[in-house]
Amino acid sequence: MLHRLKQLAPLAVIAIFMGAIWLLSRELKHYNIHDIRNAITHIPAWRLWAAGGLTVINYLVLIGYDYLAVRAIQHPLSLGKISLASFTGFVTSYNFGAVLGGTSVRYRLYSAWGLSAVEILQLVIMLGTTYWIGVFALAGIVFISHPFPIPASLHFPFDNVQPVGYILLTVAACYTSLTLIRTKPINVKGIQLKLPGTGMTLLQLAVSAIDLILVAFIVYTLLAGDISIGYGEFLGIFLMATVTVVLSHVPGGIGVFELVMLTLLASPHSGIILAGLLVFRVIYYLIPLFAAVVLLGLHELSLNRGLASRVMQETSRWSTAIAPLILSGCTLLAGAVLLFSGATPIVTARIGSLQQTLPLPLIEVSHFLGSLTGAALLVLARGLQRRLDSAWWLITSLLSVGIVVSLMKGFDFEEAILLSMLLFALLISRKQYYRKGALIHARFSPGWAGTILTIVFCSIWLGLFAYRHVEYSDELWWAFTIKGDASRFLRGSVGAIAIILLFAFSRLVAAHKPRVSPPTPAELDAVKQLVLSSPQTSTQLALLGDKSLLFNTRQTACIMYGVQKRSWISLGDPIGADADRGELIWQFRELVDRYDGWPVFYQVKPENLSLYLDQGLTILKLGEEARVPLESFDLQGGKRRKLRQAINHCETEECEFSLIPREGVPEILSELRQISDAWLQAKEINEKGFSLGYFDEAYLKQFPIAIVRQQGRIIAFANVLEGAGKDELSADLMRHTPEAPPGVMEYLFVELLLWGRQQGYQWFNFGMAPLSGLENRPLSPVWNRTANLIFRYGDHFYGFEGLRSYKEKFDPVWTPKYLASPGGMALPQILSDVVAIIAKNQSNSNRT
Repeated sequence: MLHRLKQLAPLAVIAIFMGAIWLLSRELKHYNIHDIRNAITHIPAWRLWAAGGLTVINYLVLIGYDYLAVRAIQHPLSLGKISLASFTGFVTSYNFGAVLGGTSVRYRLYSAWGLSAVEILQLVIMLGTTYWIGVFALAGIVFISHPFPIPASLHFPFDNVQPVGYILLTVAACYTSLTLIRTKPINVKGIQLKLPGTGMTLLQLAVSAIDLILVAFIVYTLLAGDISIGYGEFLGIFLMATVTVVLSHVPGGIGVFELVMLTLLASPHSGIILAGLLVFRVIYYLIPLFAAVVLLGLHELSLNRGLASRVMQETSRWSTAIAPLILSGCTLLAGAVLLFSGATPIVTARIGSLQQTLPLPLIEVSHFLGSLTGAALLVLARGLQRRLDSAWWLITSLLSVGIVVSLMKGFDFEEAILLSMLLFALLISRKQYYRKGALIHARFSPGWAGTILTIVFCSIWLGLFAYRHVEYSDELWWAFTIKGDASRFLRGSVGAIAIILLFAFSRLVAAHKPRVSPPTPAELDAVKQLVLSSPQTSTQLALLGDKSLLFNTRQTACIMYGVQKRSWISLGDPIGADADRGELIWQFRELVDRYDGWPVFYQVKPENLSLYLDQGLTILKLGEEARVPLESFDLQGGKRRKLRQAINHCETEECEFSLIPREGVPEILSELRQISDAWLQAKEINEKGFSLGYFDEAYLKQFPIAIVRQQGRIIAFANVLEGAGKDELSADLMRHTPEAPPGVMEYLFVELLLWGRQQGYQWFNFGMAPLSGLENRPLSPVWNRTANLIFRYGDHFYGFEGLRSYKEKFDPVWTPKYLASPGGMALPQILSDVVAIIAKNQSNSNRT
């Protein structure tokens, strides 16, 4: 159900957008595209320069949001890095929305600079809180002091916004008072929300107020000559439009912002006001975006020339992470520019020069190719985010074509300059696009699909608005004249729609049901060589044979995975050399996208999180892994009292520990099977698998077995996993008879730990304690509660409450383990799939 709602969300955004565009077209029914163009050209130059200067000041003020948030979580990040994250985060968020832009950029940057997932979550929540409370406080004051009337057509129960002002101001005052009287964290269903101090809250409100006042003044500067109201009332209208945009979730608020402004201003000069709002978008949204792209390009160029300083070298860590994301968004924007250009008439002043310079067939072909190029850029932009080599080649070629046709179809040199800037940025960042892969298999998220559809619809509406006075006829499709802008728009729109439909159809044809097969003997032999050279004992679960294996081309790295519904679940990080892991993860992602699945990486280590963040995946902490340092392990002291009691009791019961080498295991397998069956029957559970070993004779024959005998009869056992280089020791399958004396497993583990210390092993790995270390963290993510419920009541983690306390007896070092997945609304289903794949009955999988 949640997945279906997620799929419908983009449709709701598109519906809101379409409704706003329809109402906007009604508002502008007495104007045409030429009137709006003329209004743009008549805006005084000093107003443009003033708006530009105020924009620079405003982006400097925006740094205050991130600066205060970082200081509130007490992280010693430099002002330079905070400024960089603020600028790129706000620019991408304004142009592409919070999901595709600002949040992703901030997550990549701050995680690369050492902030934890919890700290980043705190920061993002604080940014949102600062903005919203600032809007409420400022809007409340403005609505009360300068109330403006609400149009009767909206059918509100009050005539002006003053009642709304009192409500908003009350909310802001309550929040501010709460920070004063509540010094302890607020606990909401196990999640602790730490409020900033009152002083910090007042600073946040000040930054938010200054930001909103400045942005409103930029718009007012561009419109002041065409409206009759003062700045105070205008500020209220602007705040109302801003809140509506955020609630609508339409990328950039295209159409929604303009509609609210025109409706509330109620000016007879709607076309002129729309022209000012379009200029505002260029100054405040587009120019900063291309400035960010140029900065990234210059940075890459300086690195390639070897002129980078130490600071620039450190900064390369973030550039490699966010450059593909920003350039992907800019490619999407370039496609929109070409489509919008194809939907509008040629500038009248250029028609004469165009007619004398170029033949009509060349103009017609250029116009049609421009629309096709724009549509192609929309569907290919996703490939840049995935660092595909083929996407880079196609997009650079299309941008080159776009530059040429922009000049040939109407001397659109402004458009050609923008495309050239993007082409330059792509050329100098060539090394970022190294992956081989099929573009046809690139998976489009609902957000991406919704954005593409919104752009296409917007271009069609723009053309219909521009040529609504042209009488439609069948001959219009085949009219070829220098002033046949409407005919060119119709043909270009059909071509663009055909490109989109062709791509969608090719994906539909290419999609097929996954066929997941168990590993072949040759694959098991290959992965065994990787496992033997791995210091991590968890990699030896690949030898179970219940997981599929994906190797890189040189077979120097491998991913073991299983498929449960849409979830393709990789167990742990890739096995093999560190240098090969990143590319193999991309290869796995490509495979998953081919079948429209979800890539899930289960129980990954913190040092590899950057690899998954580069995929745009969400990081969820699963729990903590217990590892005992063997060099310092002994039985002395008060902490070991219970372990000594267990050992003494077992020795009194005539228990003896021994280690059976691999070659001796076949002789005792029948006896071990009886113990295993009795243990399963006593526990009333079935065998599990995937991330846990199960009783499989072929699997157990590959390891030494630690056993405990009582009066010559085996009563407990565990297979022993040995890491390469004696880095780590572990036990996987652990069973004992129901009548074994209490503490028999503690006795087995203590003897095994002492044996490992004697053999020179560094660590003993007790495995993960699920959900440990999550409950008492401040501002724990909301999805942790979902994980808590699923894992607490799922089949996987039986005996969860006592698991951590049991491992604590051995005084381990706790290391966090994570889940990397698409997250969002898909997370509950993904967690359920993980539980299901582990809980599968393995009785039919046993090999002899």
